[in-house]
Formats: sequence, C-alpha cells, structure tokens
Amino acid sequence: MKNRKAIAITQGDSAGIGPEIIAKAFRDQPALLQGCFVAGDVATMRRGARAILQAGDGHLPVAVIASPEEAWQVPPRCMPVLQVPDMPAPATWGAVSAEAGRGAALSVQWATRAALHGDIAALVTAPLHKEALHAAGVRFPGHTELLQAEAAQYAGVSLEAMPVRMMLANNELRTVLVSIHVSLRQAIEAVTYDNILQTLRITHAALQRMLGHVPRIAVAGLNPHAGEGGLFGSEERTTIAPAVAAARGEGMDVQGPFAPDTIFMRARDVDGHAGEFDVVLAMYHDQGLIPIKYLGVEEGVNVTLGLPMVRTSPDHGTAFDIAGQGIANASSLIEAVRMAWRLAAPADH
Repeated sequence: MKNRKAIAITQGDSAGIGPEIIAKAFRDQPALLQGCFVAGDVATMRRGARAILQAGDGHLPVAVIASPEEAWQVPPRCMPVLQVPDMPAPATWGAVSAEAGRGAALSVQWATRAALHGDIAALVTAPLHKEALHAAGVRFPGHTELLQAEAAQYAGVSLEAMPVRMMLANNELRTVLVSIHVSLRQAIEAVTYDNILQTLRITHAALQRMLGHVPRIAVAGLNPHAGEGGLFGSEERTTIAPAVAAARGEGMDVQGPFAPDTIFMRARDVDGHAGEFDVVLAMYHDQGLIPIKYLGVEEGVNVTLGLPMVRTSPDHGTAFDIAGQGIANASSLIEAVRMAWRLAAPADH
C-alpha cells in the first residue's frame, strides 16, 4: 500500500466549509483517508481542524509534509498538509474574498500539475466559490474549466482539443452534462449535433473503463415531452436524434431522446432494482443536476470526464452560511475520496 501514489485533496475556499469537512473526513474515516493529504495552507487547515472540535472528540493533529509520498507515513486521525507556495492566510468565515478565491485556485493548480506529472494518483477538490474566483481575476468560472485549461496546457493543445464533461453520480443515478457553467440561453445554443456526439463519446469511453462493460446511455430531450413530435420544439428531431443515431453507428449503446421529466426515474437504481440505464445524458446543467441533488447532496460525487487524470469532488458548494461552525456534513467529500481511490486503483480501497 505505502508504495502507491497518494491522493491530494485541495482545500477549497478558506471562507467556506471545505477545510472543516476535510478535517472531519480525516477524523472519521482514517482507513479510507490513509495515503491522502491536503494541498493548501497549513494555517487554514489548522483552523478547519479547530472548527470541528466537539466534546469528547479530541484534537485532530495536523502534520506538515514536504512531499506527497510522506502522506503514507502519517498516523491515522492526523491530517497531512503540504503547504502550497504563495497561499494567502485564511479568510473570514462566510465572506466572499478575492484572496480566498486566489488560494483556492492555487491549490487546484498545484494538485492538477502534480496529477498530470504522475506525482499523485488523483485529486479531490473541496468546494470553491465562483464569485471569489472571479474576484481573484481567475478567468475560468469553476473547477471543470480550470482543470481543462491546465490539462490542455500540459498536453500542448488547445482547449477545444481537450474536451471535458461533468458527471454527477450517487448510489442511485449518474448524469453527464452536454454544457456546464453557462447561461440557460447559451446552454440551449450548445445543444448541437457535434457537442452531443462528443459528449456521448466521452461518456461511453469513461463509463466503459469505470464499469467494465459497455454502458447503457439514455439521452434526455431538450424540450417538454422531448418535443412531442415537433409540437414543442424541433431540436429532438433535427439535432439530438441524429447524434444518437451516429453514436449507435459507432457501436455505443445509446437510446433516446426521451422525455426529460421521466428518464431520470427510469435510470435510477432503487430498492435493489437496477435502472434501465447506467447514465443519463442531460442537455444542460440544471436538467441533470436537480435529479441528482434531490436524491441528496450528501452522497453525490462530481467526476470530470475526459481529463488525462482522475478528479472527483463533493456535490455541493461552500455553504458560507454555516462555515466555521463545525456542523457541515462531510459525507459527499468522503464519497468523492472513495470514488477517487476506485478510479485511480480499482483493486484497492
């Protein structure tokens, strides 16, 4: 085990719940977190550890490490932290801060580059705040786009040549998005034959690696009732169905487009009964994420598909309203770590 590469967890926005849920994960899941470390700021993570102090729980020590390999030498219920250069001090709890946005970006960039160079097995990203990221002058709206840019630069290719997609998953449902962080108007414009077919290719390849078999992919329509034969919109007939047909011609197990208001229920694994599909392809952000988050953000995991590395994250935000109180739920982060181990080294954890 200790010859394996470690997993980096980025600290997220220091004003949010990221540091404290990371501390909870190290305290409550010592076996799962063995070989993990935090890429971030030592003072920020010590403050996060103090935030979760409860009667009888005791102190969570913080071990400062100099390299990812040292994470394996840290004893259980101790949080290894690798100090990323130029990290700002912890920001005020619950406040949007350019410095917190800058620190969140720096920790993600460090961990991404370590993963791309093969120094770590995977990265798990704690929540950042998009407004803080923007205030810091970061030109990317979120994690996915920042990771894509780093991977494209490392490979020496354009962003277009490094297409990525967001998959949200829990124990009952998986969904992949055609578009991510854009306005609804832009998302509708992104429903093109090329974007849908590219998303299907990325989804098919990634899920086949994860599941070990050809994935059953359902495609949601864009319009109510999937257009109802053109009565409520024509995109299903003119754009989505041709892309589905092309994907089937390439050997993919793809069906649709289906009515968006029922297809997620058909794909859901519930009460021990497997759903009809392994994943649903959603046309835009909220169409795919509302069903996942309704089932419970505590278990949802975000996986970036298409990257030359493994990246997962919890399926929630910075929760500024409760940050610093030690009451945030770490379940989604824990599931993200579990997923990262599974994708990085399926034989272990």
